[in-house]
Amino acid sequence: MSIRPIYLDCYATTPVDERVLPAMLPYFTEKFGNPASISHVYGWESEAAVKQTREILAAAINATPEEIVFTSGATEANNLAIKGVAEAYFKKGQHIITVATEHSAVIDPCNYLKSLGFEITILPVQKDGLIDLTELKKALRPETILVSVMAANNEIGVLQPLAEIGEMCHEHQILFHTDAAQAIGKIPLDVQAMKIDLMSLTAHKVYGPKGIGALYVRRRNPRVQLAPQQHGGGHERGMRSGTLYTPQIVGFGKAVEIALAEQETETQRLTQLRQKLWEKLSQVEGIHLNGHPQQRLAGNLNISVEGVDGAALLLGLQPVMAVSSGSACSSANTAPSHVLTALGHSEKLAYTSVRFGIGRFNTEEEIDIVAKHAIATIQSLQNKR
Repeated sequence: MSIRPIYLDCYATTPVDERVLPAMLPYFTEKFGNPASISHVYGWESEAAVKQTREILAAAINATPEEIVFTSGATEANNLAIKGVAEAYFKKGQHIITVATEHSAVIDPCNYLKSLGFEITILPVQKDGLIDLTELKKALRPETILVSVMAANNEIGVLQPLAEIGEMCHEHQILFHTDAAQAIGKIPLDVQAMKIDLMSLTAHKVYGPKGIGALYVRRRNPRVQLAPQQHGGGHERGMRSGTLYTPQIVGFGKAVEIALAEQETETQRLTQLRQKLWEKLSQVEGIHLNGHPQQRLAGNLNISVEGVDGAALLLGLQPVMAVSSGSACSSANTAPSHVLTALGHSEKLAYTSVRFGIGRFNTEEEIDIVAKHAIATIQSLQNKR
């Protein structure tokens, strides 16, 4: 029987926690009602379950349950936020600001709007992956309607200064959206303190099921208007029509509930594992750490290696560990990571990147095995130069 590799790709997806699945199962069978069916007990059961998850998600980010709009995931939430604002506010202005290291689920909707005549400013990042707030301030205009900056980068784990960005946007009466797909349950999020108007969330990065996400839409100070991108039925306050997927929603709520309860201790544990792995790998000649060394997600370690072939490196690591070279959503793309080239890396160095995504079920013993095999693989490839 073959031994499966150690899973270290938790920024692509995570397994459903064994505590999450039992909460979901009744809503596939005995409690199968449509939450929009309010005339009988089957609908009431599902409606109550959906309401509970709204409350969990709202409490997680200091919002109200009415401000949570369920979607199929963070990609749909990003599209609804960006295109929904563009369509609702185009008479006020047609300028949107985002960042070079954003996920394609933000960059691509912005490029689509550009094809329709909107002006898109894509801010560069500094060598550590953080944006320069001075550059953001310079980019703001009277016709700017939206700034979209992700909370935590999916490739290099860098945490952007959300509170400072939110303050700047609100001073200029500009809406602020953040893609927090990688952040929910991992770092403290507070839409009031951070002055965030729109926040995209997903379940499968936090040990919940795939296929379910949410968009926080601020209702007061200011009340955000969105043009729906999906019509038919008027669900979710008219912002996102479609029958709600109750089992997935229940799983989302349970996953976030667990993550919040364990957030502090898990952050400490993952930071220790990441530091242990980096201390071992950093002894190898030609290794670079990508992204800010401290202002990053606890379990994220992204490296580039000089003097090796990127494809050969991943192939050499595969028997022992499941890792990636970047975003799972662009893994079929043969171009170098746009995130790493935005940091100033050459295409050659960007091709040699490896993202170690350490998660809830990884152990110290696994990190020792991974480090030993990674070092041996890198040194073997370097010796073949």
